[in-house]
Amino acid sequence: MSKKLLRAIEGTKDLFAIDMTRFAKAMAVAEEVFGRYNYTRIITPIFEHTALFSRSIGEATDIVEKEMYTFGASDDSVSLRPEGTAPVIRSYIQNGQDKFSSF
Repeated sequence: MSKKLLRAIEGTKDLFAIDMTRFAKAMAVAEEVFGRYNYTRIITPIFEHTALFSRSIGEATDIVEKEMYTFGASDDSVSLRPEGTAPVIRSYIQNGQDKFSSF
């Protein structure tokens, strides 16, 4: 196995020990500030139906054609999420959040 495969990809970083403690504190501060304005965290699945992205981004875009990791048969394929907008909107609609208003 090459040494290259045993290293994190350039531009990424593993978080543990003191870095994880700092990250957790930063997240707590962000959640407190955003909470003042009624924003909450949402975590969507790391993969979604491919059609969600090809439909929202467009099938002829570089993201769909070259940058998505897709698995399975074309009608039933799933992809690792290349961006977060489409999954958040999918979740919002699927969970009926479009039916409620906080105002």
